[in-house]
Amino acid sequence: MYSIARPFLFSFDAERAHGIGLASLETAYRVGLSSLVASRPQPLPTKVFGLTFRNPVGLAAGLDKNGAHVDALLALGFGFVEVGTVTPRPQPGNPKPRMFRLPFHQAIINRLGFNNEGVDALVRNVSRAKRRAGVLGINIGKNKDTPNASAEQDYLFCLERVYPLADYVTVNISSPNTAGLRELQEEQALRRLVGTLREAQERLGALHGRRVPMLVKVAPDLSDDDIDAAGRVLADLQVDGVVATNTTVSRLAVQEDPLARESGGLSGAPLMDKSTAVLRMLRTRLPDSIPLVGVGGVLSGADAAKKMAAGADLVQLYTGLIYRGPALIGESVDAMRRRKQAPSRGHLPPHD
Repeated sequence: MYSIARPFLFSFDAERAHGIGLASLETAYRVGLSSLVASRPQPLPTKVFGLTFRNPVGLAAGLDKNGAHVDALLALGFGFVEVGTVTPRPQPGNPKPRMFRLPFHQAIINRLGFNNEGVDALVRNVSRAKRRAGVLGINIGKNKDTPNASAEQDYLFCLERVYPLADYVTVNISSPNTAGLRELQEEQALRRLVGTLREAQERLGALHGRRVPMLVKVAPDLSDDDIDAAGRVLADLQVDGVVATNTTVSRLAVQEDPLARESGGLSGAPLMDKSTAVLRMLRTRLPDSIPLVGVGGVLSGADAAKKMAAGADLVQLYTGLIYRGPALIGESVDAMRRRKQAPSRGHLPPHD
């Protein structure tokens, strides 16, 4: 089906196609035709940070920023879906156009800028979802006009509101499209912010009678020293997991493309090697008790298996879904299944 739909979707501006695609998936779900869009992969149960996933392949944050399509997306066969990034107050994001396809490179550049309807709207949407199968992650951020000195208040505000509904929460401090946001990854700022959120996580766990895992999403553009520092902080504070990585500001892999000059984060195939290198480095710097989610550049089952070989416990898709369609989900699950079943060749073991 997607091979037929893709030329139609690609005839529109990338952001408009995004909206049409989501609306179409929602319609298919509501009339019971999701099985025509995608066939669910055979289960591959995976237990990570205390949660059991029906399979280890999920949807990365950014596609469903307002949590309005949770059931329709889970019906595609994902083991988990991450919605957001959501901010305390609604914000329009950056001026349009702000999303660009680079088909030759199977890539996208976006500078959306955390456009969303605010955390209260997301909470209303998620509250209505049936969520019969699959795990739900909620990705939280700060408003564009909130200075970094006050950022922890925005993250706390979102964490408190989404905590009762989330299976896990991801703290996004790595988008390149909110000015200054990545400065929160610097060692002292990271320690202060994550330390505050960890205290709130434990307090909320006691209040609600269940502990919701909290992950931190990092950038692919960190230096080796930055990765060392982040590893120290995240290990010391005993976060539940790390998502590696967000989009990149580098254009080396696409520098000849006419759209390479567009500002924003680059995702898709050109991000694969860069994001996987950060993933691999983090795996060597974090204790085995902290699982990793590998995201960035997965456009085939082989790519998903490479993330697993580099130390990922779970894998997420986004740009690959746009270029390959829902078939990529099952292909990735099958590749990860084969890797789990294959005899060890000295790679880092998967974390079950």
